[in-house]
Amino acid sequence: MCGIVGIWGPLQDKAQVLAESCRRIRHRGPDSNGFWEDPAADVALAHVRLAILDLTEAGHQPMVSACGRYVLVLNGEIYNHMELRARLEQSGQAPQWRGHSDTETVLASFAALGVEATLQAAVGMYAIALWDRERRTLTLARDRMGEKPLYYGYTGANLVFASELKGLMPIPGFGRDLSRAAITSLMRHNYIPSPQSIYEGIYKLPPGTWLEISEADMRAQRVPAHHAYWSALQMADQGVRTRSSFASDAQATDELEAVLSKAVGGQMLSDVSLGAFLSGGIDSSTIVALMQAQSSQPVRTFAIGFHEKKYNEAEHAKAVAQHLGTDHTELYVTADDALAVVPTLADMYDEPFADSSQIPTALVTRMARQHVTVALSGDGGDELFGGYSRYFRVRDWWGKCERFPGPVRHAMGALMGASTRLPGRGAWRGKVGKFGEMLRADTHGDFYRSFVSYWSDPTSVVKQGVEPPSLFEQPMDGSVFDVMMKLDTVTYMPDDILVKVDRAAMAVSLETRVPLLDHRVYEFAWRLPFEYKVRGDTGKWLLRQVLYRHVPQSLVDRPKRGFAVPLASWLRGPLRDWAESLLDPARLRQEGWFEPEPILHKWREHVSGHRDWSSRLWGVLMMQAWLDRYHAGVAGEKDASR
Repeated sequence: MCGIVGIWGPLQDKAQVLAESCRRIRHRGPDSNGFWEDPAADVALAHVRLAILDLTEAGHQPMVSACGRYVLVLNGEIYNHMELRARLEQSGQAPQWRGHSDTETVLASFAALGVEATLQAAVGMYAIALWDRERRTLTLARDRMGEKPLYYGYTGANLVFASELKGLMPIPGFGRDLSRAAITSLMRHNYIPSPQSIYEGIYKLPPGTWLEISEADMRAQRVPAHHAYWSALQMADQGVRTRSSFASDAQATDELEAVLSKAVGGQMLSDVSLGAFLSGGIDSSTIVALMQAQSSQPVRTFAIGFHEKKYNEAEHAKAVAQHLGTDHTELYVTADDALAVVPTLADMYDEPFADSSQIPTALVTRMARQHVTVALSGDGGDELFGGYSRYFRVRDWWGKCERFPGPVRHAMGALMGASTRLPGRGAWRGKVGKFGEMLRADTHGDFYRSFVSYWSDPTSVVKQGVEPPSLFEQPMDGSVFDVMMKLDTVTYMPDDILVKVDRAAMAVSLETRVPLLDHRVYEFAWRLPFEYKVRGDTGKWLLRQVLYRHVPQSLVDRPKRGFAVPLASWLRGPLRDWAESLLDPARLRQEGWFEPEPILHKWREHVSGHRDWSSRLWGVLMMQAWLDRYHAGVAGEKDASR
């Protein structure tokens, strides 16, 4: 796992600038850093390395191809790189290998097969920048599901890219213009969706895509259209059209276990210590069970425990670990431990990000890093196999709503919205208001967006806010359940879940891997008939059957809790002074990003105990904390060291 950064353009002293960029992102690669420059082409690439495969100098980056034409920087892992090597050798296209790193393999494949063919053949997680010295083109690419980040754009006359925004901040002329559209999206989702970033003119490359920038593009400061070499939405639709059939439930379980075991086995490839997160839930328990089945030694597993029983899953993780025989480590943390993370969040995420489970995620990654360098995660099971409880609630609500013609629904929704503005108090207002919004939706996507939104009208919260178009507005085939899973896969998964895990883990130089997001597992899941995902009110049905072969059902069957913290009570208690300073109305008016009145109204209702607005307020608070860290003055003038 690593960090990459580069500059193409007339900027002077690139070596000095990129040395500072590497310092800012050194947490992503503390083992070494490298620099390569082609002064004649005005191109410079830099890399910080967390050595996982081939710990020798043979794995050092930036890496020049054996033919000398290509230069590569790569953040991530190519799990099937030995298979790719074998194919190159069999076809007579392999160079004289210098080592056994996956970077060398994929670079040789780019030289032999080209960009798109290599990306389609590779199994892994990655963000890639490839310089073609002959054609003077720069190719940027990102893995299929968006596990690894990649930002890019123009800073003055220079094209720039980096794994994190921190890597771009030292570059002279890096824009300080914030995107009101991104802030508006943040208020709706509590994350900033691709391709937006918090900065105007800087973008996230969407998952499963690559783009090639020519010298003419760079001189004209154009961003060419990206190409999709794999599409989660297209693969889902294709899977639905070609549903698999099984002779029995046992056969279906066999096939899922086989494809998932292959993914897990591939992701256990490492030259350094490896373990896994274990919450005791279905997803993480399945991953750990399949790891242990393929390991000759006890797998290292890690769990965070909370003394508040409502939020504690450590006891369940311990029971699963004992049954599987893993080498288990658990750490019970106090409220003070968790609260101590809050001041570090703006720096850790370097773009406003407001999923409050970022706090326990930071704690468990920090604890795991004390023992291992690589950890497998169970993320992805809910999106692939219909596990979120909200899916069932939305399905039931949609079933009620669609009984009424559109005009009737719209009128009922408007009436419900008006009723929430009547005098008096009551927790009923939120539920009635939410249902009113959903009644006014015309498509599954609109309906689901209303359900998962934080601020239902974010343009009323952000001054001069404009909400950009989103995938939620695009028509999609399938049932409401299918649409929700597809939308979460291409929005919530890459822009929330994977961001949360990547930044928290990389902050402590821990590589994380997500076997459930192997594209072969994803494609298999979408070929499953729906009854293998959901039976009655039970989600992840087939995934559970795989797990029951390894762990007694009684140890893992329980209501899903999620990875939560008591945020509502913290904002009324130990975080109240911190929050009130960030929400000071004079400050909000002076900064000019937010309309103070709706925010302060929610804050007063929250601290009074009459309502729980913690999730909405957390988005505003994370934006304000980020402004304190990165935008009050020139970013980087404050201490940016780790």
